[in-house]
Amino acid sequence: MTMPILTIGDTEIPYDLKRSDVATRARLTVTPGRVEVVVPMTASDDDIAAVLHRRRGWLIEQTRRMKELSAKTNTVRRFVSGAKVPYRGRLMRLRVEQTDGTLVKVTYKNGFIIGCPRTTSDESRDDLIESAFRLWLRKRLREDVAEMIRRHGEPNGLKPRRIEVKDQKHIWGSCGQDRVVNLNWHLIFAPKTVLEYAVVHELCHLRHRNHDTGFWGLVGSILPDWESRKAWLDRNEHFLNLRRVEPE
Repeated sequence: MTMPILTIGDTEIPYDLKRSDVATRARLTVTPGRVEVVVPMTASDDDIAAVLHRRRGWLIEQTRRMKELSAKTNTVRRFVSGAKVPYRGRLMRLRVEQTDGTLVKVTYKNGFIIGCPRTTSDESRDDLIESAFRLWLRKRLREDVAEMIRRHGEPNGLKPRRIEVKDQKHIWGSCGQDRVVNLNWHLIFAPKTVLEYAVVHELCHLRHRNHDTGFWGLVGSILPDWESRKAWLDRNEHFLNLRRVEPE
């Protein structure tokens, strides 16, 4: 199905149009590589055109910004020795070694060492390494989060029912009414202090559902320097990703 296109001067912006039973007004969302327009079921074509016309300046600015962020996103063309990948706020080198084993093995010591079976074909090597690498990163995040909950959650009476590590597109974390804390696994790319802030932030929502003064007071009682950690997260969203692109 062909996507509708908004034309503004010489600029063309393709967008996904969705009708919602629960939407009461139009909602526009711009993320890297995607513009989504959600409208009520009753919205007419003229209504949609009016919203897009009214928000045209904002749409141009946001799509420009997302292109800039995408250009800064950490990309890997091949998982080979010398490639750099983000980890805890820094770009770390990979060293890929052939092994006699049957599985890809990931270890870390001042950089990543990837043991790849010598029987692996050239066609599948990058996919296998990427899969093993992402699993290793998610496991390390779980270990870090568990340790932070022991250090900050339990002494403050903030104990979640469960921790879920997810691939969330637009948020770093959430805390449901069921006391389940969700964390975006891409936080493993941030400095450990920033991950710590994200964990404490969601733990504090176990007591305060909103971002009121009581919430921020509780965050500050646990992490007095939370503002500088939050500022890093706000400034460096583009760093917290790892994208593989095909060589030209």
